[in-house]
Amino acid sequence: MADLRDNVDQWRKPASGGGAAWARRVAVVAAIVCAAGALMAASGALVIPGCDQDKGLASGGGGGLSAVSQEKNGNKGVKDGASAVKKDGGKDGSKQPDAGGVGPEYLTVPISGKDFKLELALNDQVRFKGLSDRKEIPADEGMLFVFPFPRKLDFVMRDCPIPIDIIFLDGSGRVTAFHKMVAEEARRDDEPKNDKDPSLDKYESRLKRYGSRYSAQFVIELKGDTLDSLKLHEGDQIKLDAIALKKRAK
Repeated sequence: MADLRDNVDQWRKPASGGGAAWARRVAVVAAIVCAAGALMAASGALVIPGCDQDKGLASGGGGGLSAVSQEKNGNKGVKDGASAVKKDGGKDGSKQPDAGGVGPEYLTVPISGKDFKLELALNDQVRFKGLSDRKEIPADEGMLFVFPFPRKLDFVMRDCPIPIDIIFLDGSGRVTAFHKMVAEEARRDDEPKNDKDPSLDKYESRLKRYGSRYSAQFVIELKGDTLDSLKLHEGDQIKLDAIALKKRAK
């Protein structure tokens, strides 16, 4: 903020000295724009989707059961989610797939005194798919979405035939919001997919958005109605190795 003020003060000074002076003023304008951009990024104003990642529709949204960045076409160079790491688990406590194998990774997370085995969603491809098309979620399992940086998120129930409970957490693991997401009517014949412009996709447009309320960096999805027994409150702390998980998010 101080840098931005200094640059504005420089701009206000009289432009004496001909071309060199004007060149300095142009440089000041560029500095002001950069400083303002940094401020906006720090505010975490970007929005993201849920159940399935929302492709940046409206203010983001979920979908099947995952979250998506509002940055349109932001899934550049998306790679496969589960990398083969040591069997004894990563630094964040997650269970890794066997060496040479490709499969989901899991992390045990305690919530309100109960342990949940959560499948990790660490990149855009896995976050976008989320829990879509799952016809059953075990009572003590679910998914943990990890984002590279905090931002406001929206999730939708895209291609999710069963209800799902969702919990949004900030970068430290504190609860910012939670919702009981209900299954929506499947895509109808008169709602063809529009991958070129999702904003014109009738099915995507009618899906309800479930928001994080404040900037969030972690999202937990559980079997529907699990929230009833957890008795969570906004501001509650859920224990995660947040630092290690953030380093792995892509």
